[in-house]
Amino acid sequence: MARLRNSAGSVETGGVISAVTTKSPLCSLAWRLVAIYDGALPELPDLTVYLERLEARIANRRLQRIVLLNPFLLRTAVPPIGTAEGRTVQGLERLGKRVVIGLEGGLYLVLHLMVAGRLKWDEKRDDKPPRKITLALFEFDSGTLAFTEAGSKRRASLHLVQGQPALDAMDPGGIEIFDSDLKTFADVLLGENHTLKRALTDPRLFAGIGNAYSDEILHRAKLSPIAMTKSLSAEEIGRLYAATREVLREWIDRLRAQTGAGFPEKVTAFRDEMAVHGRYGKPCPVCGAPVQRIVYAENETNYCARCQTGGRILADRALSRLLKKSWPRSIDELG
Repeated sequence: MARLRNSAGSVETGGVISAVTTKSPLCSLAWRLVAIYDGALPELPDLTVYLERLEARIANRRLQRIVLLNPFLLRTAVPPIGTAEGRTVQGLERLGKRVVIGLEGGLYLVLHLMVAGRLKWDEKRDDKPPRKITLALFEFDSGTLAFTEAGSKRRASLHLVQGQPALDAMDPGGIEIFDSDLKTFADVLLGENHTLKRALTDPRLFAGIGNAYSDEILHRAKLSPIAMTKSLSAEEIGRLYAATREVLREWIDRLRAQTGAGFPEKVTAFRDEMAVHGRYGKPCPVCGAPVQRIVYAENETNYCARCQTGGRILADRALSRLLKKSWPRSIDELG
């Protein structure tokens, strides 16, 4: 499927919607700033399966009605959300970590699930989704798509935008890994000097990769999450490129097999089959050493010290400062 890009008839800043023209440089810049360091879920493999299952259910179907159950979900005012009703779905695509539903007449519904947002499908329309977590319902002649978000924080968003230029303005600019060769990957990676973890999860550089799969990619590549991009050798860049494609492809195939012909029910960043992500303290599947972590804000980076950092345990920005000299420097000190 061709990649769709997002349109911004408005810019969201601090919860306020301010109108700008769709061709305004400010519009494009604002969306890029909003997207930076978004480690949110779901990521590329999950979204790929979401889109494939949605395509089987709503492609070429008419969107009969949109029911907004949480007014704060909708982040655009022009065009009015009601103008999407009665239109046929002409395409379904992914824009970074967003789901784009293309409608006739050049309208695009753009759903950003963020951390706790999920999609539920009810073909028979007899299951009422939990009202407390349901943000919106999209009623098609083939069934109902529910947009839900668990928890109290309302980060998920819905935009309705008009025309390709407006959609393009929401594109953070990251390359699609399966559409890129090694040279393009290397040029993007070396364009700025960041840690590998930060580079992989920056949507301006790479599309669709977040906290979970970046951990898995770096473990596969046997590279430290804090290694600087410009310090990498050509061999290490090649290894990272191959690992990125392998890990994402393997997880797409795995999630497809788990979902079958049904609709994805278990969309999570923590899966038992993962090598290191979410597996702090558990044995690395390659060497058996306990998986380590770096804690920061609401996220953490998981890695294997033996496989990725030459046995060195990285400071976690919190506990290591507290323990100071008592902080173990290597995996061997853990006994």
